[in-house]
Amino acid sequence: MKLSTIDLCIILAYLLLTVFIGLWYRKKARENKDSYLMGGKSLPWYKLGLSDASDMFDISGTMWMVSLCFVYGLKSIWIPWLWPVFNQVFMMMFLSRWLRRSNANTGAEWLMTRFGKAGKGVKGSQVVVIAFALISCFGFLAYGFVGLGKFIEIFVPWHIIKGYMPFELADKYVPHFYGIIFTLFAMFYSIIGGLHSIVLGDMIKYAIMTVACIAIAIIAITHLNGHVLNVPRGWDDPFFSWKLDLDWSGIAADANKKIADDGFSLFGLFFGMMIMKGVFASLAGPAPNYDMQKVLSTRSPEEASKMTGFVSIILLPIRYSMVMGLTVLALLYYNQLYLKGPDGVTDFERILPAAINTFLPVGVLGIVLTGLLGAFMGTFSGTVNAAQAYIVNDIYLKYINPAADTRRIISMNYLVGIAVVFIGVVLGLYVKDVNTVLQWIVSGLYGGYVAANMLKWFWWRFNANGYFIGMLCGVIPAIALAILKSLQVLSGLDLYYWPLLFVLSLAGCIVGTYSAPPTDLKVLKDFYVTVRPWGFWSPINELALADDPGFQPNKNFKLNMFNVVLGVIAQLCLTILPMYIIMMQKLPMIITLAILAVIIVILKKTWWNKLNEY
Repeated sequence: MKLSTIDLCIILAYLLLTVFIGLWYRKKARENKDSYLMGGKSLPWYKLGLSDASDMFDISGTMWMVSLCFVYGLKSIWIPWLWPVFNQVFMMMFLSRWLRRSNANTGAEWLMTRFGKAGKGVKGSQVVVIAFALISCFGFLAYGFVGLGKFIEIFVPWHIIKGYMPFELADKYVPHFYGIIFTLFAMFYSIIGGLHSIVLGDMIKYAIMTVACIAIAIIAITHLNGHVLNVPRGWDDPFFSWKLDLDWSGIAADANKKIADDGFSLFGLFFGMMIMKGVFASLAGPAPNYDMQKVLSTRSPEEASKMTGFVSIILLPIRYSMVMGLTVLALLYYNQLYLKGPDGVTDFERILPAAINTFLPVGVLGIVLTGLLGAFMGTFSGTVNAAQAYIVNDIYLKYINPAADTRRIISMNYLVGIAVVFIGVVLGLYVKDVNTVLQWIVSGLYGGYVAANMLKWFWWRFNANGYFIGMLCGVIPAIALAILKSLQVLSGLDLYYWPLLFVLSLAGCIVGTYSAPPTDLKVLKDFYVTVRPWGFWSPINELALADDPGFQPNKNFKLNMFNVVLGVIAQLCLTILPMYIIMMQKLPMIITLAILAVIIVILKKTWWNKLNEY
């Protein structure tokens, strides 16, 4: 254990600060339900953007990205398209505005603006989206929980403290023990202080992470000066052909096994699947988690777009400074790092904590650890807040106690928060590694989500019955996929099962839609006039024009898609720029900056200046 007294004091000070923040905002959070769950929809877009970016800067995801960067080099910039990360661009350009115009508090409540408030299909659609939201929230809690535990285990080995513990613990459960300890702090300030405390905590965490990432980048540049990285041919090239063609033999042979286990060898096929899945998933809009809650919590549709765009700008350069910095250090001193897991197999997800523990000086180590612990706590608390919103707002207040007063609502939020954390921790005990649960969430579970949530924006005939059956036909097979893979009945990358899940869900959407009457025309017209989507809305557009001949339909499809293409390129530039800077590749760095500058000038005219239009 390398932690000094100074490092421990920095970490302890941060943990105590989170407790203080929760207590400070306790009174404000208890004012009413909206103040607790949505910050009263009064927080400015840049604060919510910082908070959203902070929530995405999690330990588990960063450990995964460092392992990817080590093995795949600059080609690793494409792999996060599994989420897909470019859904933020679609949201920035038009979907965040559409979503915020509903003035809803959750995704389930939003469905009432699209399908109405009455009917079996409406109730079924709300139940299924609540179930999906909770499954994904529990999945993310387990994902963050196991990543944190593996991270802490490097710095505080169990053999050092087990003599002080009144119980024995198997090696494979040590990460889970550490996860539980720090989960309690995250649970306290998020449950007590609501969204106000979460946003302030996230802003403080982002400031710490910025200092930490810059420090790591500077240390990496200093160590790399005058040295050459021992990497396979093609590692430092972001472009690729049909096959990956990275051979780690003689350098780090276990990396070849990771490439085979990941299933990314046929990179062209993998990339094509990511593009197909990513475009459909992006058109579906945000999943019902902390990201959607931040959009719904903004003050206006215009601020929702600004907030979403701000996330990529402040998240990617800072995060990838850390990712590339730690990768460079790990490559330079690979033989000094101990990356074996409890089973004796090389675990590349251990690169991040091992490199931090080996190369960072006293004080800087404490700041980096504090930032990463805060990253876990921010993601964890945002996910808990989203789960609370669905259970309290869409289940308790709708079906159990509609007349509940503010005091009872806040008490229920406390109880639900504790229950959600408990379930997330229990699920985390069964997770083997970060990549396993991540792959299932983004490829399996979301495969069942995409079709129904895409059609709700763009097809007027799509109704609540179609949404309900489409979601069932997607989510149930996705859960079955996870079970069958855990039993080793099926194998392979979850992404390759995505087309099947999508087709099953799409078929359910179409069958369900035509097995029930269309949504009430008044509901559809109100939705169309308020949200202003483009797509297949001709019959409803005619009704809107009959009521108001001056009504202007949204004709911005081509402009939105043009902006999306520019935004995705800009997002890639923001990702790879710090990587070029750390490796001192001057020409690619200058070209990237030039492309970024041109895109910024264009988007100022085609996006920023037109935020009030449709």
